[in-house]
Amino acid sequence: MKKLNKATSLKGIISVPGDKSISHRALMLGAIADGTTRITNLLNSADVNTTKQILMDLGVKITEQANITEVEGHGVSGLHDPDEVLDMGNSGTSTRLLTGLIVGAGLNARIIGDDSLSKRPMDRVINPLSNVGANISSNNGKLPTTIHQSHLKSKIDFELPIGSAQVKSAVLLAGVTSGAETTVVDEFKTRNHTEVMLQQFGAEVKIDGAKISIPSDQHLSAANVVVPGDISSAAFWIVAGLLVKDSDLMIKNVGINSTRSGVIEILNQMNAMVDIQASNSDGEPIADITPHFSKLKAINISGKVIPACIDEIPIIVLAATRATGRTIIKDAAELKLKESDRIITVTTELKKLGAKIQATDDGFIIDGPVQLKADKTHVSGHKDHRIAMMLTIASLITDGEVILDDDDSVDISYPTFFHELGKLVV
Repeated sequence: MKKLNKATSLKGIISVPGDKSISHRALMLGAIADGTTRITNLLNSADVNTTKQILMDLGVKITEQANITEVEGHGVSGLHDPDEVLDMGNSGTSTRLLTGLIVGAGLNARIIGDDSLSKRPMDRVINPLSNVGANISSNNGKLPTTIHQSHLKSKIDFELPIGSAQVKSAVLLAGVTSGAETTVVDEFKTRNHTEVMLQQFGAEVKIDGAKISIPSDQHLSAANVVVPGDISSAAFWIVAGLLVKDSDLMIKNVGINSTRSGVIEILNQMNAMVDIQASNSDGEPIADITPHFSKLKAINISGKVIPACIDEIPIIVLAATRATGRTIIKDAAELKLKESDRIITVTTELKKLGAKIQATDDGFIIDGPVQLKADKTHVSGHKDHRIAMMLTIASLITDGEVILDDDDSVDISYPTFFHELGKLVV
Protein backbone atom coordinates (compact mmCIF):
# COMPACT_ATOMS: atom_id res chain seq x y z
CA MET A 1 0.00 0.00 0.00
CA LYS A 2 1.30 3.46 -0.96
CA LYS A 3 0.04 6.84 0.19
CA LEU A 4 0.49 9.27 -2.69
CA ASN A 5 0.15 13.04 -2.94
CA LYS A 6 0.19 15.82 -5.50
CA ALA A 7 3.57 17.01 -6.79
CA THR A 8 4.57 20.64 -7.30
CA SER A 9 7.19 19.63 -9.87
CA LEU A 10 9.38 16.78 -11.10
CA LYS A 11 13.08 17.41 -11.60
CA GLY A 12 15.88 15.12 -12.67
CA ILE A 13 17.51 12.93 -15.30
CA ILE A 14 16.60 9.25 -15.24
CA SER A 15 17.16 6.08 -17.21
CA VAL A 16 14.23 3.69 -17.33
CA PRO A 17 14.73 -0.09 -17.13
CA GLY A 18 15.57 -2.10 -20.21
CA ASP A 19 12.81 -2.77 -22.71
CA LYS A 20 10.74 -5.77 -21.60
CA SER A 21 9.88 -6.99 -25.10
CA ILE A 22 13.49 -6.82 -26.27
CA SER A 23 14.78 -8.44 -23.07
CA HIS A 24 12.53 -11.49 -23.58
CA ARG A 25 13.62 -11.89 -27.20
CA ALA A 26 17.34 -11.44 -26.49
CA LEU A 27 17.24 -14.28 -23.98
CA MET A 28 15.28 -16.58 -26.29
CA LEU A 29 17.41 -16.01 -29.38
CA GLY A 30 20.59 -16.30 -27.34
CA ALA A 31 19.30 -19.66 -26.10
CA ILE A 32 18.93 -21.10 -29.63
CA ALA A 33 22.06 -19.50 -31.10
CA ASP A 34 25.55 -21.01 -31.19
CA GLY A 35 27.98 -19.33 -28.80
CA THR A 36 27.76 -16.99 -25.84
CA THR A 37 25.40 -14.04 -26.23
CA ARG A 38 26.11 -11.02 -24.03
CA ILE A 39 23.13 -8.84 -23.13
CA THR A 40 23.66 -5.40 -21.61
CA ASN A 41 20.88 -3.72 -19.59
CA LEU A 42 18.56 -6.73 -19.52
CA LEU A 43 15.41 -5.82 -17.62
CA ASN A 44 15.46 -7.27 -14.11
CA SER A 45 11.76 -7.86 -13.58
CA ALA A 46 9.38 -10.66 -12.68
CA ASP A 47 8.33 -11.37 -16.28
CA VAL A 48 11.82 -11.39 -17.75
CA ASN A 49 13.09 -13.50 -14.86
CA THR A 50 10.36 -15.98 -15.76
CA THR A 51 11.70 -16.28 -19.31
CA LYS A 52 15.23 -16.68 -17.93
CA GLN A 53 14.15 -19.49 -15.58
CA ILE A 54 12.18 -21.32 -18.27
CA LEU A 55 15.17 -21.30 -20.63
CA MET A 56 17.36 -22.64 -17.82
CA ASP A 57 14.75 -25.38 -17.29
CA LEU A 58 15.22 -26.23 -20.99
CA GLY A 59 18.97 -26.69 -20.48
CA VAL A 60 20.40 -23.23 -21.19
CA LYS A 61 23.17 -21.84 -18.99
CA ILE A 62 22.55 -18.16 -18.09
CA THR A 63 24.85 -16.16 -15.84
CA GLU A 64 24.98 -12.56 -14.57
CA GLN A 65 28.06 -10.36 -14.32
CA ALA A 66 27.37 -6.77 -13.23
CA ASN A 67 25.09 -5.33 -15.93
CA ILE A 68 25.91 -8.12 -18.42
CA THR A 69 23.83 -11.27 -18.85
CA GLU A 70 25.55 -14.14 -20.64
CA VAL A 71 23.50 -16.79 -22.42
CA GLU A 72 25.46 -19.88 -23.43
CA GLY A 73 23.73 -21.26 -26.52
CA HIS A 74 24.30 -24.57 -28.27
CA GLY A 75 21.71 -24.16 -31.01
CA VAL A 76 18.24 -25.70 -30.96
CA SER A 77 19.77 -29.14 -30.41
CA GLY A 78 21.14 -27.91 -27.09
CA LEU A 79 17.63 -27.70 -25.60
CA HIS A 80 16.01 -30.62 -23.79
CA ASP A 81 12.65 -31.51 -22.29
CA PRO A 82 12.18 -29.85 -18.89
CA ASP A 83 12.21 -32.05 -15.79
CA GLU A 84 9.48 -29.97 -14.16
CA VAL A 85 6.28 -28.18 -15.13
CA LEU A 86 7.07 -24.77 -16.65
CA ASP A 87 5.50 -22.03 -14.49
CA MET A 88 5.04 -18.83 -16.51
CA GLY A 89 3.81 -16.79 -13.54
CA ASN A 90 2.03 -13.73 -14.91
CA SER A 91 3.98 -13.39 -18.16
CA GLY A 92 1.91 -13.57 -21.34
CA THR A 93 4.94 -12.76 -23.48
CA SER A 94 6.94 -15.64 -22.00
CA THR A 95 4.04 -18.04 -22.49
CA ARG A 96 3.18 -17.24 -26.08
CA LEU A 97 6.69 -16.81 -27.47
CA LEU A 98 8.14 -19.80 -25.64
CA THR A 99 5.25 -21.95 -26.82
CA GLY A 100 6.39 -21.26 -30.38
CA LEU A 101 10.02 -21.94 -29.51
CA ILE A 102 9.27 -25.20 -27.65
CA VAL A 103 6.97 -26.49 -30.40
CA GLY A 104 9.54 -25.71 -33.10
CA ALA A 105 12.29 -27.39 -31.11
CA GLY A 106 10.27 -30.61 -30.92
CA LEU A 107 10.17 -30.68 -27.12
CA ASN A 108 7.63 -31.95 -24.62
CA ALA A 109 6.49 -29.57 -21.88
CA ARG A 110 3.59 -28.74 -19.61
CA ILE A 111 2.91 -25.04 -19.05
CA ILE A 112 1.04 -23.40 -16.18
CA GLY A 113 0.59 -19.81 -14.96
CA ASP A 114 -0.93 -17.81 -12.13
CA ASP A 115 -4.67 -17.17 -11.82
CA SER A 116 -4.56 -14.05 -13.99
CA LEU A 117 -2.51 -15.60 -16.79
CA SER A 118 -4.70 -18.72 -16.73
CA LYS A 119 -7.66 -16.57 -17.79
CA ARG A 120 -5.90 -15.09 -20.83
CA PRO A 121 -6.41 -16.57 -24.32
CA MET A 122 -3.67 -18.86 -25.55
CA ASP A 123 -5.66 -20.26 -28.48
CA ARG A 124 -4.50 -17.30 -30.56
CA VAL A 125 -1.09 -19.01 -30.50
CA ILE A 126 -2.21 -22.63 -30.19
CA ASN A 127 -4.44 -22.52 -33.29
CA PRO A 128 -1.91 -21.22 -35.85
CA LEU A 129 0.78 -23.52 -34.46
CA SER A 130 -1.59 -26.49 -34.55
CA ASN A 131 -2.41 -25.69 -38.18
CA VAL A 132 1.25 -26.23 -39.11
CA GLY A 133 1.71 -29.46 -37.16
CA ALA A 134 1.97 -28.60 -33.46
CA ASN A 135 0.48 -31.09 -31.00
CA ILE A 136 -0.84 -28.99 -28.10
CA SER A 137 -3.63 -29.77 -25.64
CA SER A 138 -5.13 -27.01 -23.50
CA ASN A 139 -7.89 -26.01 -21.12
CA ASN A 140 -10.33 -24.69 -23.73
CA GLY A 141 -7.68 -22.46 -25.28
CA LYS A 142 -6.24 -21.37 -21.93
CA LEU A 143 -3.59 -22.60 -19.51
CA PRO A 144 -2.59 -25.14 -18.45
CA THR A 145 -1.33 -26.48 -21.77
CA THR A 146 0.67 -29.55 -22.67
CA ILE A 147 3.02 -29.46 -25.63
CA HIS A 148 3.72 -32.88 -27.11
CA GLN A 149 6.71 -33.50 -29.35
CA SER A 150 5.73 -31.99 -32.69
CA HIS A 151 6.97 -32.16 -36.26
CA LEU A 152 6.04 -28.97 -38.07
CA LYS A 153 5.44 -28.57 -41.77
CA SER A 154 8.48 -27.71 -43.85
CA LYS A 155 6.75 -24.56 -45.09
CA ILE A 156 4.77 -22.19 -42.85
CA ASP A 157 2.48 -19.51 -44.31
CA PHE A 158 0.54 -17.40 -41.82
CA GLU A 159 -1.44 -14.18 -42.01
CA LEU A 160 -1.80 -12.40 -38.69
CA PRO A 161 -5.56 -12.17 -37.89
CA ILE A 162 -5.14 -9.73 -34.98
CA GLY A 163 -2.69 -6.97 -34.11
CA SER A 164 -0.55 -9.09 -31.78
CA ALA A 165 3.24 -9.13 -31.99
CA GLN A 166 3.21 -12.05 -29.55
CA VAL A 167 1.30 -14.22 -32.02
CA LYS A 168 3.55 -13.15 -34.90
CA SER A 169 6.68 -13.84 -32.86
CA ALA A 170 5.45 -17.25 -31.71
CA VAL A 171 5.03 -18.34 -35.34
CA LEU A 172 8.39 -16.87 -36.39
CA LEU A 173 10.18 -18.61 -33.51
CA ALA A 174 8.45 -21.91 -34.32
CA GLY A 175 9.59 -21.58 -37.93
CA VAL A 176 13.19 -20.72 -37.07
CA THR A 177 13.60 -23.43 -34.42
CA SER A 178 12.02 -26.12 -36.64
CA GLY A 179 13.99 -25.07 -39.71
CA ALA A 180 10.84 -24.41 -41.75
CA GLU A 181 10.60 -21.88 -44.56
CA THR A 182 8.42 -19.28 -42.89
CA THR A 183 6.27 -16.43 -44.21
CA VAL A 184 4.14 -14.21 -41.98
CA VAL A 185 1.95 -11.38 -43.24
CA ASP A 186 1.45 -8.57 -40.71
CA GLU A 187 -0.91 -5.92 -42.08
CA PHE A 188 -1.20 -4.48 -38.55
CA LYS A 189 2.49 -3.45 -38.47
CA THR A 190 2.90 -4.75 -34.92
CA ARG A 191 6.16 -4.24 -33.04
CA ASN A 192 9.01 -5.71 -35.06
CA HIS A 193 11.58 -6.52 -32.36
CA THR A 194 11.68 -10.21 -33.29
CA GLU A 195 12.47 -9.51 -36.95
CA VAL A 196 15.11 -6.91 -36.05
CA MET A 197 16.80 -9.18 -33.52
CA LEU A 198 16.72 -12.28 -35.72
CA GLN A 199 18.84 -10.32 -38.18
CA GLN A 200 21.16 -9.27 -35.37
CA PHE A 201 21.70 -12.98 -34.64
CA GLY A 202 22.52 -13.68 -38.29
CA ALA A 203 19.20 -14.89 -39.66
CA GLU A 204 18.16 -13.98 -43.19
CA VAL A 205 14.94 -12.00 -42.85
CA LYS A 206 13.28 -10.47 -45.90
CA ILE A 207 10.74 -7.68 -45.41
CA ASP A 208 8.47 -6.83 -48.33
CA GLY A 209 5.73 -4.49 -47.17
CA ALA A 210 3.63 -6.48 -44.71
CA LYS A 211 5.29 -9.80 -45.65
CA ILE A 212 8.09 -11.22 -43.48
CA SER A 213 9.97 -14.15 -45.03
CA ILE A 214 12.65 -16.36 -43.49
CA PRO A 215 14.27 -19.12 -45.57
CA SER A 216 14.55 -22.65 -44.19
CA ASP A 217 17.37 -23.96 -42.02
CA GLN A 218 18.58 -20.76 -40.40
CA HIS A 219 21.48 -21.09 -37.95
CA LEU A 220 21.81 -18.30 -35.43
CA SER A 221 25.12 -17.07 -34.03
CA ALA A 222 25.67 -15.42 -30.66
CA ALA A 223 25.40 -11.62 -30.57
CA ASN A 224 26.10 -8.68 -28.29
CA VAL A 225 22.76 -7.03 -27.50
CA VAL A 226 22.28 -3.67 -25.80
CA VAL A 227 18.73 -3.37 -24.51
CA PRO A 228 17.41 0.22 -24.78
CA GLY A 229 15.20 1.83 -22.16
CA ASP A 230 11.59 0.67 -22.37
CA ILE A 231 9.35 3.30 -23.99
CA SER A 232 6.37 1.74 -22.21
CA SER A 233 8.04 2.59 -18.89
CA ALA A 234 9.25 5.96 -20.15
CA ALA A 235 5.70 6.88 -21.17
CA PHE A 236 4.68 7.32 -17.54
CA TRP A 237 7.39 9.92 -16.95
CA ILE A 238 6.75 11.61 -20.31
CA VAL A 239 3.09 12.16 -19.41
CA ALA A 240 4.04 13.19 -15.87
CA GLY A 241 6.35 15.85 -17.31
CA LEU A 242 3.52 17.10 -19.54
CA LEU A 243 0.99 17.33 -16.71
CA VAL A 244 2.99 18.50 -13.66
CA LYS A 245 3.82 22.21 -13.85
CA ASP A 246 7.39 23.50 -13.48
CA SER A 247 8.88 20.09 -14.22
CA ASP A 248 12.39 19.68 -15.62
CA LEU A 249 12.69 16.05 -16.57
CA MET A 250 14.79 14.07 -19.07
CA ILE A 251 14.52 10.33 -19.79
CA LYS A 252 17.77 8.92 -21.21
CA ASN A 253 18.40 6.23 -23.84
CA VAL A 254 14.81 5.27 -24.62
CA GLY A 255 14.01 2.90 -27.47
CA ILE A 256 12.02 4.72 -30.16
CA ASN A 257 11.34 1.88 -32.60
CA SER A 258 8.64 3.20 -34.95
CA THR A 259 6.43 0.17 -34.27
CA ARG A 260 6.43 1.03 -30.56
CA SER A 261 6.49 4.84 -30.43
CA GLY A 262 2.83 5.49 -31.16
CA VAL A 263 2.56 7.17 -27.76
CA ILE A 264 4.86 9.97 -28.95
CA GLU A 265 2.85 10.42 -32.15
CA ILE A 266 -0.41 10.62 -30.20
CA LEU A 267 0.91 13.04 -27.59
CA ASN A 268 2.26 15.28 -30.34
CA GLN A 269 -1.20 15.33 -31.90
CA MET A 270 -2.57 16.33 -28.50
CA ASN A 271 -0.34 19.44 -28.61
CA ALA A 272 2.29 18.03 -26.27
CA MET A 273 5.75 19.55 -26.26
CA VAL A 274 8.18 16.63 -26.30
CA ASP A 275 11.80 17.00 -27.39
CA ILE A 276 13.40 13.91 -28.97
CA GLN A 277 17.19 13.83 -29.29
CA ALA A 278 18.15 10.69 -31.20
CA SER A 279 21.46 8.88 -30.68
CA ASN A 280 23.49 6.57 -32.91
CA SER A 281 22.80 2.90 -32.31
CA ASP A 282 23.78 -0.34 -34.06
CA GLY A 283 20.52 -2.06 -33.13
CA GLU A 284 17.26 -0.50 -32.02
CA PRO A 285 16.97 3.31 -32.38
CA ILE A 286 17.31 5.23 -29.10
CA ALA A 287 16.82 8.82 -27.94
CA ASP A 288 16.81 11.13 -24.93
CA ILE A 289 13.29 12.43 -24.33
CA THR A 290 12.41 15.70 -22.59
CA PRO A 291 8.72 16.50 -21.95
CA HIS A 292 7.54 20.05 -21.16
CA PHE A 293 4.37 21.10 -19.35
CA SER A 294 1.69 21.44 -22.04
CA LYS A 295 -1.94 22.42 -22.46
CA LEU A 296 -3.28 19.38 -24.22
CA LYS A 297 -6.16 19.16 -26.67
CA ALA A 298 -8.55 16.26 -27.25
CA ILE A 299 -8.21 14.06 -30.33
CA ASN A 300 -9.64 10.84 -31.78
CA ILE A 301 -7.32 7.83 -31.52
CA SER A 302 -8.01 4.73 -33.61
CA GLY A 303 -6.81 2.52 -36.43
CA LYS A 304 -3.24 1.59 -37.25
CA VAL A 305 -1.64 3.62 -34.46
CA ILE A 306 -3.27 1.44 -31.78
CA PRO A 307 -0.88 -1.57 -32.05
CA ALA A 308 2.05 0.85 -31.74
CA CYS A 309 0.78 2.17 -28.39
CA ILE A 310 -1.46 -0.54 -26.94
CA ASP A 311 0.51 -0.80 -23.66
CA GLU A 312 0.60 2.98 -23.28
CA ILE A 313 -3.14 3.57 -23.63
CA PRO A 314 -3.79 3.68 -19.84
CA ILE A 315 -1.38 6.61 -19.43
CA ILE A 316 -2.72 8.23 -22.63
CA VAL A 317 -6.19 8.09 -21.05
CA LEU A 318 -4.85 9.91 -18.00
CA ALA A 319 -3.39 12.61 -20.27
CA ALA A 320 -6.78 12.90 -21.95
CA THR A 321 -8.44 13.78 -18.62
CA ARG A 322 -6.44 17.04 -18.75
CA ALA A 323 -7.01 17.71 -22.45
CA THR A 324 -9.56 20.28 -23.61
CA GLY A 325 -12.50 18.61 -25.35
CA ARG A 326 -13.63 15.03 -25.90
CA THR A 327 -11.04 12.33 -26.58
CA ILE A 328 -12.33 9.13 -28.20
CA ILE A 329 -10.21 5.97 -28.28
CA LYS A 330 -11.40 3.12 -30.51
CA ASP A 331 -10.12 -0.17 -31.97
CA ALA A 332 -8.43 -1.07 -28.67
CA ALA A 333 -10.40 -4.18 -27.66
CA GLU A 334 -7.04 -5.94 -27.15
CA LEU A 335 -6.91 -4.06 -23.82
CA LYS A 336 -9.46 -6.52 -22.46
CA LEU A 337 -6.92 -9.34 -22.75
CA LYS A 338 -4.02 -7.82 -20.83
CA GLU A 339 -3.08 -8.49 -17.18
CA SER A 340 -6.47 -6.99 -16.38
CA ASP A 341 -9.36 -5.84 -18.57
CA ARG A 342 -7.75 -2.44 -18.95
CA ILE A 343 -10.85 -0.83 -20.42
CA ILE A 344 -12.75 -1.62 -17.22
CA THR A 345 -9.91 -1.08 -14.74
CA VAL A 346 -8.81 2.28 -16.15
CA THR A 347 -12.38 3.54 -16.24
CA THR A 348 -13.29 2.28 -12.76
CA GLU A 349 -10.22 3.64 -11.01
CA LEU A 350 -10.06 7.06 -12.71
CA LYS A 351 -13.75 7.59 -11.98
CA LYS A 352 -12.91 7.27 -8.28
CA LEU A 353 -10.76 10.38 -8.73
CA GLY A 354 -13.48 12.30 -10.56
CA ALA A 355 -12.51 11.70 -14.18
CA LYS A 356 -15.25 12.06 -16.77
CA ILE A 357 -14.70 8.80 -18.60
CA GLN A 358 -16.88 6.17 -20.24
CA ALA A 359 -15.87 2.65 -21.22
CA THR A 360 -16.89 1.41 -24.66
CA ASP A 361 -16.60 -2.02 -26.27
CA ASP A 362 -13.23 -1.14 -27.76
CA GLY A 363 -11.96 1.90 -25.91
CA PHE A 364 -12.93 5.06 -24.05
CA ILE A 365 -14.68 8.41 -24.23
CA ILE A 366 -12.94 11.01 -22.04
CA ASP A 367 -14.09 14.60 -21.44
CA GLY A 368 -11.67 17.20 -20.17
CA PRO A 369 -10.06 19.05 -18.70
CA VAL A 370 -10.96 17.78 -15.24
CA GLN A 371 -9.17 18.49 -11.97
CA LEU A 372 -8.85 15.12 -10.26
CA LYS A 373 -9.66 15.02 -6.55
CA ALA A 374 -9.25 12.54 -3.71
CA ASP A 375 -10.02 12.31 -0.01
CA LYS A 376 -7.78 9.46 1.12
CA THR A 377 -9.31 7.62 -1.83
CA HIS A 378 -8.33 3.99 -2.25
CA VAL A 379 -7.51 2.92 -5.79
CA SER A 380 -6.37 -0.46 -7.10
CA GLY A 381 -4.04 -1.52 -9.86
CA HIS A 382 -5.92 -4.84 -10.07
CA LYS A 383 -2.54 -6.62 -9.96
CA ASP A 384 -1.72 -4.95 -13.28
CA HIS A 385 1.60 -3.09 -13.35
CA ARG A 386 0.56 -0.52 -15.96
CA ILE A 387 -2.64 0.36 -14.11
CA ALA A 388 -0.74 0.79 -10.84
CA MET A 389 1.84 3.08 -12.45
CA MET A 390 -0.82 5.10 -14.28
CA LEU A 391 -2.67 5.68 -11.00
CA THR A 392 0.58 6.74 -9.34
CA ILE A 393 1.14 9.37 -12.03
CA ALA A 394 -2.53 10.40 -11.61
CA SER A 395 -1.86 11.05 -7.92
CA LEU A 396 0.77 13.65 -8.90
CA ILE A 397 -1.98 15.86 -10.41
CA THR A 398 -4.75 15.02 -7.93
CA ASP A 399 -5.89 17.29 -5.09
CA GLY A 400 -5.85 15.23 -1.89
CA GLU A 401 -4.34 11.92 -0.84
CA VAL A 402 -4.55 8.82 -3.06
CA ILE A 403 -3.94 5.40 -1.50
CA LEU A 404 -2.73 2.74 -3.94
CA ASP A 405 -3.63 -0.64 -2.49
CA ASP A 406 -1.40 -2.95 -4.60
CA ASP A 407 1.84 -1.12 -5.40
CA ASP A 408 3.89 -4.33 -5.61
CA SER A 409 2.48 -5.13 -9.07
CA VAL A 410 4.96 -2.67 -10.61
CA ASP A 411 7.65 -5.34 -10.09
CA ILE A 412 6.37 -7.01 -13.27
CA SER A 413 8.13 -4.43 -15.46
CA TYR A 414 9.61 -1.62 -13.32
CA PRO A 415 10.83 -2.69 -9.87
CA THR A 416 12.55 0.66 -9.20
CA PHE A 417 9.54 2.78 -10.18
CA PHE A 418 8.74 4.17 -6.72
CA HIS A 419 12.41 4.71 -5.94
CA GLU A 420 12.73 6.85 -9.09
CA LEU A 421 9.55 8.72 -8.18
CA GLY A 422 10.99 9.61 -4.79
CA LYS A 423 14.07 11.11 -6.46
CA LEU A 424 12.05 13.19 -8.93
CA VAL A 425 9.31 14.68 -6.80
CA VAL A 426 10.07 18.18 -5.50
